[in-house]
Amino acid sequence: MKTAYAQQQPFPPQPLRWDPDQLGNQRAVIRVDKDIQLVEANIPWRNRWMTPEQKLIIVDSTTNKQFEPSSYLWINNVSGGITFRPQSGKGIYYIYFLPYELDGRTNYPTASYLKNSSPTPGTEKKTNNSKAKLLRLESVDNFNRNTEMDVIASEKEVDAILKQFNNEDYLVFPETRNNPVKTGEYLPKRWTEKTFNHQLLKDKAERGGYHAFQIAIYPIKSDLKHIIVSSSDLKSQNGQSISSSYFDCLNQAGIAYTGAPLTNTVNATKGKVQSLWCGFNIPENTEPGLYKGTLTIKAENSEPRTVQLELVVDNKNLTNKGYDEPWKMTRLPWLNSTLAHSNTILPPYTAIQLKKDSILSILGREVILSSSGLPKQIRTYFSPEMTEISDAKNDILAKPIHFKFIQQNGKEEEFKNNGYQFTQKEEGLHRWISQLLSPNLQIDLDAQLEFDGFMHYVVKVQALNDIDLSEISLEIPFKKEKAEYLMGLGQKGGYRPSSIDWKWDVAHKNQDGAWIGTVNAGLQFSLRDENYERPLNTNFYLQKPLKLPTSWGNGNKGGINIKEIDNQAIVKGYSGSRHLKKGDVLYYNFNLLITPFHPLQTDAQWSERYYHAYHPVDSVKKSGANVVNIHHANDLNPYINYPFIATKEMKNYIDSAHHAGLKVKIYNTVREVSNRVYELYPLRSLGHEVFSAGPGKGYSWLQEHVGHDYIAAWYVPKYQDAALINSGMNRWHNYYVEGMNWLVDNIGIDGIYLDDVAFDRITMKRIKRVMTKNGHPGLIDLHSANQYNERDGFNNSANLYMEHFPYINRLWFGEYFDYEKNNPDFFLTEVSGIPFGLMGEMLQDGGNPYRGMIYGMTNRLPYQKSGPQGLWKVWDDFGIVGSKMIGYWSPNIPIKTDRADVLTTVFQKDGKTMVSIASWAANDVQFKLKINWEKLGLDPKKVKIKAPYIENFQEAKNFDPQSNILVKKNQGWILIIE
Repeated sequence: MKTAYAQQQPFPPQPLRWDPDQLGNQRAVIRVDKDIQLVEANIPWRNRWMTPEQKLIIVDSTTNKQFEPSSYLWINNVSGGITFRPQSGKGIYYIYFLPYELDGRTNYPTASYLKNSSPTPGTEKKTNNSKAKLLRLESVDNFNRNTEMDVIASEKEVDAILKQFNNEDYLVFPETRNNPVKTGEYLPKRWTEKTFNHQLLKDKAERGGYHAFQIAIYPIKSDLKHIIVSSSDLKSQNGQSISSSYFDCLNQAGIAYTGAPLTNTVNATKGKVQSLWCGFNIPENTEPGLYKGTLTIKAENSEPRTVQLELVVDNKNLTNKGYDEPWKMTRLPWLNSTLAHSNTILPPYTAIQLKKDSILSILGREVILSSSGLPKQIRTYFSPEMTEISDAKNDILAKPIHFKFIQQNGKEEEFKNNGYQFTQKEEGLHRWISQLLSPNLQIDLDAQLEFDGFMHYVVKVQALNDIDLSEISLEIPFKKEKAEYLMGLGQKGGYRPSSIDWKWDVAHKNQDGAWIGTVNAGLQFSLRDENYERPLNTNFYLQKPLKLPTSWGNGNKGGINIKEIDNQAIVKGYSGSRHLKKGDVLYYNFNLLITPFHPLQTDAQWSERYYHAYHPVDSVKKSGANVVNIHHANDLNPYINYPFIATKEMKNYIDSAHHAGLKVKIYNTVREVSNRVYELYPLRSLGHEVFSAGPGKGYSWLQEHVGHDYIAAWYVPKYQDAALINSGMNRWHNYYVEGMNWLVDNIGIDGIYLDDVAFDRITMKRIKRVMTKNGHPGLIDLHSANQYNERDGFNNSANLYMEHFPYINRLWFGEYFDYEKNNPDFFLTEVSGIPFGLMGEMLQDGGNPYRGMIYGMTNRLPYQKSGPQGLWKVWDDFGIVGSKMIGYWSPNIPIKTDRADVLTTVFQKDGKTMVSIASWAANDVQFKLKINWEKLGLDPKKVKIKAPYIENFQEAKNFDPQSNILVKKNQGWILIIE
């Protein structure tokens, strides 16, 4: 019997035979042939999850009534025996042997298996009771069924095979891709049978794709160290061959998500199964026939073993390398993909230019290097409105960025350098090195700037002598006027406090830096070391938090303080006192992101109108939207982050939408992945590389088919879609990039919707490349629930995801953002995206439409009763596309009010202007407009000021320039002046 992962999964999914949440997923079907008072049922379930305390439920097929056994004779994981009273006499009875109950959480449930009321023996016993006849074992559907690889061997059977091979250090079990190893704790019964061949693996292969198989190792005397599987060439009788260069083993080597070579050490624990997934890429021009070769298994502490491999190569060629048939495991090479690793630029960015050997110029920004290789100055050229790049310089730094090393006696180490040298010059990346020397320390600096404004510094500090230091610090001296706002270090986005004293607390806080700046010039900084790993986020930070940097953290002595001195706001990242011995090495690495990334794309904000639901194309079109987001948990995209099941349905919808002039984006990210993923068991064989370590539990399918050591994630009852949490940065991201490429090429998606992000900027650049190739739109919108809470480590969504902002088209922030009680500085920094060149939409409770329009934001269809259609109509009637947006944050705004708590944003065109007004006043208030008619280009004697009718927003009304205008608390106006 093939596992569900060895054949195409049907969609719609197979109907359930019964309600598993009432009875469990497994049952025995028995028949009672006599009308008797008491009957015994013996069930050979061979199920690893059966324990003596497990409760059983019996259902009478005639009446459908449930009842319990009269007695439990024994229960163990091989078999069980019970007695019961057949309530309808002769007939069919169902015995459900893993019933459970769910807790009350719909999307994060835990199944607790029911226990019987009294202890049950674990040892089988013989009785003289009349026996019911076992007809079969059944599962609630094929996806829940137990295959040969789930059917465990008994202790007696295991002992027999161990005795048979008692001279061996370990057993080898070759398996085809159709029988993925599922458990490390138990041997499948099939492996203990005399018919199983331990020394030969036979299979059929198709040309033009990857053919996978497994080598399972079971140490029986001691742990095995450093296991390596290799292969000879495969040869046919007529002299043809398949080179061993086409062989690989995913467990032992590959390509990291960064593009760097990856080598893993594979060990196997005594008494545990370790499966290694291997395979051959079969060339398209391979001559059909039988090919034979030898697989060799080596371990450093044991003798080599061999397995003969025989592949019958068919004359059929796989289409598209078999990528369209993932149930054949043909996509496993995607784990080692280097697709879209490149230092080429992406629109709208420009190539890095090196001027005067020290000025690095990128889109709207410049970095001037000091002789040390650290930034002497960082500046931007964005206009105050953020709608264009100007000639005016916005210098961010008051002084160069620098390190300080202070000895215990208060003396500062003095460094000399011979300048920096460029080691790499590409259009999208420049890299340079330098060395700083003092009598006691050597600093080797390796830095790079990328085309989007990301700077990465590797700072290796080595002690040349024993030395006691009272302080090691990095200072970033901001110009005070360019450090207006701050976000991070435990502070919500808004005006920067005059001083901050922050300490590391990685166990509870996802914080290692902050963003500081103004609307059109800023820096994000992050302090890290060579062991940095991206933590989990969005509900799971506490289960895999940041690692305290050995350098910066220094046993929690380190921290960051920010102080104002004269015209400066100085950021000081420090690590406290420490003793260094000669030869000691520490890495004081740090990252910088120069903001904004690009000017606001206002016309795209006005013209791309989102509909966030799977609804018929006609109804989307009728709503006025033109971009559809297909979330998961629907009939086009049923399984979270694995959009490769209902592909026919998805393509049909997208083709129809394109015909109607709509774009379609889908939900697809990597934080978790559905249990429907065809490659589940190969991924599990990689240990914690792809799936995070954790307590297990969750929905019943995960417990029964994955077992333990995972983190259960999102669950959708309709599709029994039970996800597992990804461990972070790993080779699954290579698969993700390839998957996005396949979706663009074969399904025609126009982009993706990211529901929070669990990958870094490397993967973001790659998916943007594959989605925008050949003129594809490649739209990406990012949604985030407010991360400023305990379970997410009190981070700020915008600060957490800023590294992705250069590639995002729109923000949607988000659940738990309060649009009523927060001030404009919070809106501007945490919600709007404007200081980074982005614009967004509102979610929680529909947002505040008046305040949202100050930042060019609306809510999103069809989530709220009052959608954005009324505002869209006003935009169209006014002709907002092509207008210039001038927000209250710009000194050039031509229309203000006479109140500081009633703000405006102007949308200016030749001959007419639209002004959005929103109140943050504590009560209903009146205000007057303060209009600079010269800047507006209008004659105050000829203009009319009117408030157009907008459904659920405002009534129509006319005003004159001198009117006192009443604005209600938390509300506002939209006025047209022409």
